[in-house]
Amino acid sequence: MTALPACRLCGATLAQTLVDLGAMPLANRLLTREELSRPEPRYPLHARVCGGCFLVQVGDVASSQDIFGDYTYFSSYSQSWVAHARAFATMACDRFKLGEQSHVIEIASNDGYLLRNFVEMKIPCLGIEPAANVAQVAVEVGVPTEVRFFGTETARDLAARGLTADLIVGNNVLAHVPDPNDFIAGLALAIKPDGVLSLEFPHLQNLLREVQFDTIYHEHFSYLSLHVVMRAFRKHGLEVFDVERLPTHGGSLRVFAALQSAGRPRDTRVDDVLHGEITAGMESLSAYRNFSGKVKGVRDSLRAFLLDAKSKGAKVAAYGAAAKGATLLNYSNVSTDLVVLAADRSPHKQHRFMPGCHLPILPPEAVIDQMPDYLLILPWNLRKEIMGEMDIIREWGGRFVTAIPKLEIVP
Repeated sequence: MTALPACRLCGATLAQTLVDLGAMPLANRLLTREELSRPEPRYPLHARVCGGCFLVQVGDVASSQDIFGDYTYFSSYSQSWVAHARAFATMACDRFKLGEQSHVIEIASNDGYLLRNFVEMKIPCLGIEPAANVAQVAVEVGVPTEVRFFGTETARDLAARGLTADLIVGNNVLAHVPDPNDFIAGLALAIKPDGVLSLEFPHLQNLLREVQFDTIYHEHFSYLSLHVVMRAFRKHGLEVFDVERLPTHGGSLRVFAALQSAGRPRDTRVDDVLHGEITAGMESLSAYRNFSGKVKGVRDSLRAFLLDAKSKGAKVAAYGAAAKGATLLNYSNVSTDLVVLAADRSPHKQHRFMPGCHLPILPPEAVIDQMPDYLLILPWNLRKEIMGEMDIIREWGGRFVTAIPKLEIVP
C-alpha cells in the first residue's frame, strides 16, 4: 500500500482528498507539431487538504525546472492585468511613500508587466524570474531581472549585496512554490526592518464556492486561505496587517505583511476575511468533502453541451490557451473532435498545441475564418475582456460559452 504524502507546510499526513483529476499533462507545456507524435508525459493531479493546517495542495510530481524553465505565459498579453498592475504600482508608491531612494523587488516578475511602472517612476527595482525566456523580455523593456528561483539562498545573496527591499511584491507566486517554508523564510530575510510585503493569490474560498477546479494544475502546488497564509507567515516572523479582496483570477486576496518586529497595526479587514472563512467551514474538513461531486457535475454538463452541439452540426471553438483550459478540457476528455481550435493573442503560444487535448492554438483571426457557432471562453476570469475583443462573432450569430461554475451560453 502506497504511503500517504505529507503536508508541505506542517508535515501532517494528507488523508483527505479534495478532488482527484487523474493523470494530466503539464498545463503550460504547449507542444510543437513535431511533438504531437511523441509520448506525452502525464502526472497524477490529486488535490488533498491537510487536516492539520488546512493547506490544500497537489503532489510534487514534476520538478520546478520542468514546469517553469521554458514558460509560455506572458503577463503583458492581458490588458486588464496590465491595468491592474499599473494601479497597484501607483497605490503602493503613494501608500508606502516610495521614491528614488527606495528599492522594490518582484518575485516571479514575468515579462516586466509590473516593474516597468516603477522603472518609469524612477524607483530602483529588481525582478526575480526563473524562466529565462520570459525574463529576457523584461530585460528588453528596461526592467533589471535576475534568472533564478526565490528562497532563502537567493534572499541571503540579495541581503549580502545590499539589495533588501522596502517593498517585495509576489503576485500569484506563493501558490507556485513547492517549499513554502523556504520561500516565506526568504521573504523575511529579503525585506528591510520596516519594509512591506504584498502578495496576491487566488482565494481558496472562491475556488470552493465557484467550483474553480480548472485552476488546479501541477504548477499550482498550493491553494490558499488567509488562515493558512497567516499561520505560515507567523512561523517565520511575519505578520499580515491588511488584506484586500480583488476580482482578479476569479476572486483573489492581496495581503500586506511585515516583520512582526515592525509592529504594524492590524486592519479590521483581516478579521472580516478570517470570519468569512470560518463561517464557510474552512477551518474544518467539512468545507472540502463535497467538492469532488460538484467538479464531476461541471465536467458532465460541458461534455453534454459539446456532444449536443456536434450532433446538430454546430461548430465550437475555444478562446484562450490558458492553463486552466488545459485542466478543464483534459478532465472533460475533450479533443479536436468536439472543439476545433483554441485562439490566443500571445504569439508565444500561437501555432503550438494545447497539452493533452492537442487543440491547435491560432491567432484570434482564425475565429473569424472558422465562424464557429459557439466560442468557449477558457480563461473565464477574463470573460468581459474577451467578449469585448471577440464581439464580432455575434455578426454571424455566434454565442459565447463558459463552463465554470456552471455551463452558461451568452446570446
